[in-house]
Amino acid sequence: MSLVSPKITAAGWRMVPGPLQRKLRSQGGRRLVRFAPAAVLALCATQLTYFLLQVAHVSAGIAGAAGWLAGATVSYMVTRWAWERKGKPHLLKETAPFLAISLCAGIVLTSTSKFAHHEAHVLGLHGFDEILFAQGLYLAANCVTFVTRFLIFHYLLFADRGSKAGEASESAPLTRSGPATGPAPYAMA
Repeated sequence: MSLVSPKITAAGWRMVPGPLQRKLRSQGGRRLVRFAPAAVLALCATQLTYFLLQVAHVSAGIAGAAGWLAGATVSYMVTRWAWERKGKPHLLKETAPFLAISLCAGIVLTSTSKFAHHEAHVLGLHGFDEILFAQGLYLAANCVTFVTRFLIFHYLLFADRGSKAGEASESAPLTRSGPATGPAPYAMA
């Protein structure tokens, strides 16, 4: 059962320009539309955790790392859903690469948190202004890692390998080329 009424969905699609509709209906577009809510959930978990730890005056590095860990946990749970993976995940083909990508994102976000707080002090920001400044830079870094992770997941980690070759051989009939006598190579028509 869909969470959104078909009438609302149809009305929404009518507002989307034609070229964008075509892109969103492509395989990559469908994955992006499916991955976006997963990323929003992970982003909310990350930003909320980061904000609460900043308000509690936890160090920038710990707040950044904890925010990343909260988002990575949510992201792992919903990313498999976004790419319609079922069953037990393959350790070397799915889980380990996901962890490596997540660790890289964690390094970026933790470094951004430290940098943001340092820059806030250089700019003379304190209290809530410092928190908002750091939160904004942390959000920007999160957006960059979102796009990077989506591209890696879609084109590398969860790419549908082998379907292109299989589709080409099934869709085009084999025809005989060359002279009628003797062995002739088969070519794609």
